[in-house]
Amino acid sequence: MPIELSKDARAAAIRSLERYFQDHLDQRIGNIAAGGLLNFFLQEVAPLVYNDAVAQAQAHLQQRIADLDIDLHEEPFTYWKTHTPDAAKRRR
Repeated sequence: MPIELSKDARAAAIRSLERYFQDHLDQRIGNIAAGGLLNFFLQEVAPLVYNDAVAQAQAHLQQRIADLDIDLHEEPFTYWKTHTPDAAKRRR
């Protein structure tokens, strides 16, 4: 599944690449060259970041699912612990 950007996000990324080249490399890179570089990054490097993010989300969700039993556990058969003559004495 290729990683794609919306038209606005793509334009902002190209502007950011152009600015990076100007500010940090003291070079001008044109719009077409920046777009080509962005395409390269999206195809070559972005899947690494994407896959890592998916793995982190999976680990987080698996931990949350494992905690459900602890977080949502309800003790059964508690009525008699609070509704016996001895329990009424303990509440006073």
